[in-house]
Amino acid sequence: MENNWYSVHNIEAVDSPSIALYVEHVKYNINEMVSLVNGKTERLMPHIKTNKMPKVMELLLSSGISNFKASTISEAEIAAEAGANSVLIAHQLVGPKIDRFLSLIGHFPNTTFSTIVDNVDSAELLNQKAKEKKLTVNIYIDINNGMNRSGIEIGPGLDDLIVYFKICDFLIFKGLHSYDGHLRDVDFVERKEKIEKGMKDVEIYFEALRIDYPAAELICGGTPSFTTHLLQEKRITSPGTCVLWDWGYDEKLSEQNFKHAALLITRIISKPTNGIITVDLGHKSVAAENPIDKRVKFLNLEDYELLSQSEEHGVIRVKNWDKYKIGDVLYSIPYHICPTINLHDEVSVIKNGKKINTWEITARKRKLTF
Repeated sequence: MENNWYSVHNIEAVDSPSIALYVEHVKYNINEMVSLVNGKTERLMPHIKTNKMPKVMELLLSSGISNFKASTISEAEIAAEAGANSVLIAHQLVGPKIDRFLSLIGHFPNTTFSTIVDNVDSAELLNQKAKEKKLTVNIYIDINNGMNRSGIEIGPGLDDLIVYFKICDFLIFKGLHSYDGHLRDVDFVERKEKIEKGMKDVEIYFEALRIDYPAAELICGGTPSFTTHLLQEKRITSPGTCVLWDWGYDEKLSEQNFKHAALLITRIISKPTNGIITVDLGHKSVAAENPIDKRVKFLNLEDYELLSQSEEHGVIRVKNWDKYKIGDVLYSIPYHICPTINLHDEVSVIKNGKKINTWEITARKRKLTF
């Protein structure tokens, strides 16, 4: 890759701080995902939470991918609007979200929606609400295979939940969902061993389950475990971050060859003292959940240290201070692209080194129509 691949020739058309989306890299990443599953796009269920853009959804659909995973009603809505065949909301619905979800089902009859549950009470409420709306709801049981964030463990409680589904006339059991986002070892062999260890009991349970439910599906993982789960033909994989890629996963997942498709554009706005430059990239523009040295990596700065961030400012110590000018453009890779995307309303679309368009990050909104 050329050292200056990221340079935008008409950068004066790109405001800052903002996100530049390199559409050729997005297409490359999508094609790489499809290639890794040998063209069997039915084994892909990419997560929408990373990109949140209808235009990116169109690119995914044009590649033959038609099934998706989402975290929010808004993400599911843009997928359905784009023509998705199916969308799984992999987030247990509570409160008004249940009614919103059922309205979504009623509005998009050509898209099959599903969601997850991990307890009888949630199943009971969803069944009752579906009955009132005269709808049926597809359900995957969320399995806790060690992350301890959500899901139910393999054991008697899971057996009881399976049995309970048999008396829920408005819920249709579709299979198991297992997310292992806590396993991110840099060494692929170690990561794979841990992932498979976590999946051992899930696999055993799943195979037994298929005696009564031969059409049951097993939906697994995210981007870190994508290259492990794709090795098992019966598993449906759910990568998401790899559509845009970021510094964090590029650092950890060396076996995955995706390209950076979303960069942060920032400009120098002050040189307050010798050796210090200030940019307009504060923590309102880049995910700030990590320590200061794990937020962005600048591509056209050398020998620098990001010292601090406030809401609209980033303070950087640099060598060769004299060579930098107010207004200079800096390009950087976010450490975590998913929450960074969620901080912006739109992206500048870059093709052949020029800004050609603007795409809305529609699903950053918590509510669209429903």
